[in-house]
Amino acid sequence: MRRFAYERPASLAEASSLLAQAGEGARILAGGTDLVVGLRDDTIQPEIVVDLKWVEEFQGQTIDVRNGHFIFNALATMTQIEHDVRVLGQLPALAEAARVVGSVQIRNRATLAGNICNGSPAADTAPPQLLYGAVVVVAGPDGERRQTVDEFMLGARRPGPDKRKVDLRPGELVTAIEMPVPAADFSAAYTRLVRRKGTDLASITLGVSVDGGGVTQVAYGSVGPRAFLARDESGVLADPTAGREARAAILDELLSQATPSPRSIRAGPDSRLAMLPVLAMRALDSALERRSGSAA
Repeated sequence: MRRFAYERPASLAEASSLLAQAGEGARILAGGTDLVVGLRDDTIQPEIVVDLKWVEEFQGQTIDVRNGHFIFNALATMTQIEHDVRVLGQLPALAEAARVVGSVQIRNRATLAGNICNGSPAADTAPPQLLYGAVVVVAGPDGERRQTVDEFMLGARRPGPDKRKVDLRPGELVTAIEMPVPAADFSAAYTRLVRRKGTDLASITLGVSVDGGGVTQVAYGSVGPRAFLARDESGVLADPTAGREARAAILDELLSQATPSPRSIRAGPDSRLAMLPVLAMRALDSALERRSGSAA
């Protein structure tokens, strides 16, 4: 581990200023579950680490519900999310994803914002965030801006000189992630594929949502440079009486953006592509059962 400066800003403005001054030499510490590993093996060599845990704007409730939106600030952890009664009742797919991130110790530290800020296509919470229409709130030297998670996650292996995996500019940091409270007739479920039970990274992450208008969404990751969101408005997938073959054909189309890497050590492309529709059908059935239970 190489030497680096360490700062504990007391305000959002101070944090942004430190990040802007250091540029690419700065790293943020919120949960630190990825940062600490990178520091130890020298894959991350920052000039300065900016610790957000003392920022005044992040103190108090890390999870709040205001004006019809869930608001998760930059310090909201996976443990807090998986046990929050409001999340369990209204964002169950997000709770399901948070529950399988790493070990208990990791979940006690890992943050929702950090899970997508590293830009990994295997981020467990990326699919449910896409399903629930999450918006990333970013603050920096030029003020505050908002963008959807789909816009925020740029992806890996992009052509051109810009190799950023997420849309964060110099001096910017994620202050919150917001999700609208779902309608009563909206349901979602999350599942994933791993090589073994425990703390393994997922070979496939996948979520499905269904709403009262018959619109079905499928969000999936670990099978390309970023997580994808696809929609079906035919109503066939949302109809539990529809034939299995008809539903399978539509799911195949929705999953067509999958391009798993042949270099992955977790699973080969063929096995991932074979398991994608299996997991999608399972998640679809779970979402429909959950919606039926809500209606009852």
